[in-house]
Amino acid sequence: MKFASIPTSEAIGSILAHAVSTTDFSFKKGRQLSTADIDVLVSAGITTVVAASFEVGDVPENEAAQKIAEAIGGHDTTLSTAHTGRANLYAASKGLFQINVLAINAINAIDESITIATLAPFESVERRQMLATVKIIPFAAPKWAVDKAIALAKQASPLIDVAAFAAKKVELISTALPGMKQSLLDKNRATLNTRVEALGSSITHETRCIHDQTAVAQALQEACERDNDIILVFGAAATTDRKDVVPAGLVSAGGTIVHFGMPVDPGNLLLLGRFDKKHVIGLPGCARSPKLNGFDFVLQRLCADLAISPSDITGMGVGGLLKEIPTRPQPRDLSTPTAPLTPRIAALVLAAGRSTRMGDTNKLLMPIRGIPMIARTVASAHASTAASLTVVTGHDADVIGKALTNIPAKIVHNPDFTQGMSTSLKVGIAALPQDSDGVLVCLGDMPAVTSAHLSQLIEMFSPEDLRAIIVPTFQGKRGNPVLFARQFFNEMLNASGDTGARAIISANTDLIYEVEMPDAAVLADADTPAAFAALEAEFEK
Repeated sequence: MKFASIPTSEAIGSILAHAVSTTDFSFKKGRQLSTADIDVLVSAGITTVVAASFEVGDVPENEAAQKIAEAIGGHDTTLSTAHTGRANLYAASKGLFQINVLAINAINAIDESITIATLAPFESVERRQMLATVKIIPFAAPKWAVDKAIALAKQASPLIDVAAFAAKKVELISTALPGMKQSLLDKNRATLNTRVEALGSSITHETRCIHDQTAVAQALQEACERDNDIILVFGAAATTDRKDVVPAGLVSAGGTIVHFGMPVDPGNLLLLGRFDKKHVIGLPGCARSPKLNGFDFVLQRLCADLAISPSDITGMGVGGLLKEIPTRPQPRDLSTPTAPLTPRIAALVLAAGRSTRMGDTNKLLMPIRGIPMIARTVASAHASTAASLTVVTGHDADVIGKALTNIPAKIVHNPDFTQGMSTSLKVGIAALPQDSDGVLVCLGDMPAVTSAHLSQLIEMFSPEDLRAIIVPTFQGKRGNPVLFARQFFNEMLNASGDTGARAIISANTDLIYEVEMPDAAVLADADTPAAFAALEAEFEK
């Protein structure tokens, strides 16, 4: 193409490089000027136009885009008619998008006039979803470049296609620990049903057994005798090693471990195995959540009849960080894309109690290495990654307030503190910032809990991944503080007695995520003189 400012009378057949408008007409950029167009322009007194003229060997934009798009399209794709130098390819069926990345890159490197933009490899696509767009810029491409692009496409054919999802029979094995509610397994099954059915497949049978190697092995052997294609094993506890319950059960049954672990988060602890000719997937805990995770990457490939090897899994790391993706798979549908937000967790310190078990002294004011206990607790909360800090006072409110003078915290008073901890919880929840996504309920008499402990709990918070109640543990024993999602605020406002939020924890076991701590600080309160002495001794070490 030749671009120049040329006399209007000589521009017949040229393409406008810039729009021309008057009060009587408007010619858009890209318009090929006809004899009638020239007459209109001359009559309007426009003596020159900036236009592009075809040179020998130029292929017009629509023709070039159409030919290249036809060459790169493959199985289960459809093609639009080129317009304004653009031709789009669409999915003809629901499935996984496949692309020859090297060939597409090679075509894009031929000449700057030829561009191809596509979805990411192995994107899950719906029927009629756009897969790729071929755009010629501007107005024409050299014939040699178009011919080379077509030759490369034919050589690597197909460059772009869709592996359609095929209906698979999926069997589920769910294990349970003693005391685990069946409702939790029911919820897991419901989430998996939705995920599997979205791919055109179905769960045809479920077996529930204890979380034991022998039980898993027996369940796998029985499953292998039934008519199914994929066997899912949802362990009651996450698999942490190849010798853990689920992989050990697979091997005991006569199966093989293809690969354990994957560089996708969430989804790291996925197990891929084979038993006879059937695929076995040991599910990571994130499979409880409907959000996209590494399990989806594997399940989608199997349902699309695509082979998956250890190298395929280890190659999923680039693009495998899924936690902060606000929308997927079609971010272009957002009119105003926004960055993912970090949850705003409010720290709430309860410091209203009468300290009756300590005797005549208010334990919260007792010094530890010269600093009042409550000041240590509140200072740790302030130094954590919590977005706000609120302290509820009651007994000795004025004195406790003075002890916190140098710490930037919102202090609210509970006049009904004698009626139990639930009253302080209500006052505290009501005083939290309106934009709080959750609350970390801290007890004033646990000064050994550091900002690092608190920040670790906050980091694990993710209600979308069914981590709505975060509980610290040490050597398997649950402690404090506990982080609750905003969805529980109304229940907290209606709590009663001296149990605080314990009833919420008991009623929502499927939403609890336990975080094992490196020390016993989350268990160490100072309710009695003996407990205080022990705590004080720890600080002196």
